[in-house]
Amino acid sequence: MFKTRPVSTTLVINTARACPGDLRNAVDGPGHLNPGRRAEPDARQRRCQSPPLSFARSRSSGRGGSMGASGWDYVTRYDGDVEAALATLQARVFQEEYGSDARYRSLEDLYEDEEFMGTEGTHTILDIDRVVATDDPPTRSGIADYGTLRPLALNRVMHHFGTNRPSVEKYEELAAAANEAASHEEHEQSLLGECQMRWTGYYIVLYSGDRPTHLGIFGFSGD
Repeated sequence: MFKTRPVSTTLVINTARACPGDLRNAVDGPGHLNPGRRAEPDARQRRCQSPPLSFARSRSSGRGGSMGASGWDYVTRYDGDVEAALATLQARVFQEEYGSDARYRSLEDLYEDEEFMGTEGTHTILDIDRVVATDDPPTRSGIADYGTLRPLALNRVMHHFGTNRPSVEKYEELAAAANEAASHEEHEQSLLGECQMRWTGYYIVLYSGDRPTHLGIFGFSGD
C-alpha cells in the first residue's frame, strides 16, 4: 500500500464565478484559458533542477518537512470555469494547511516565499500555479510545464472510465484503488499513475447525469 499518512483529500466546494470557457472531456474540446498566476522564474528553475523520481506517492498533510514528493487528489465543485475552481480549492486548502501558521498570513505570502515554494513546496495542490489548455503530457525539459494543471487526454479518460462523462463516484473509486495499490507496477497502471512528472497535475471533468458538476484533480509535488 502506498498511502502512508491518510488525510482527507476529497473536498466539495462551491465556485461562484461565471464560465468564460467550458473545458469538458473532449465534448466541446479545449478552449482558451487565461495564463493565470505564474511561479517566479527562479522558483520554476529550482523545480526543474529537482532530480526525477521513478516513484513517489506518499500522502502528506502539506505542512512541509516531508521527504520526497507527495501525491494528492481532490474532488471540487465545478461551474464551468477550471481556473475559478482551482483558485477556490487552493484558498480552502491554504486555510486548512496554513490558516494557523504565523509564517504566512495569506496565500500571496506563501507564494512570495520563492525558496520554499521552489524547492520543498507544500506537497499539496498549492504547488500548482496555473491551468493550461493542452492535454499533451508535460516534459521535464520544459521549464514552463512545472506548476501546471492540465486536462487528462480523452483517450486516457476513456481508458480508465470507459466514457467521456465519468462520474464523481467512479473517480473516487479509481483514486482509492490507486492509493491502495499493492505494487509500483499496479500503481503505474492506475488513474493516479497518469501523473508521471513532479510539480504537475491533471484534472478530469466529472458528471452528475449529463451535467458537468465537479473536477477530479490529482498530481504530485514537493521535494
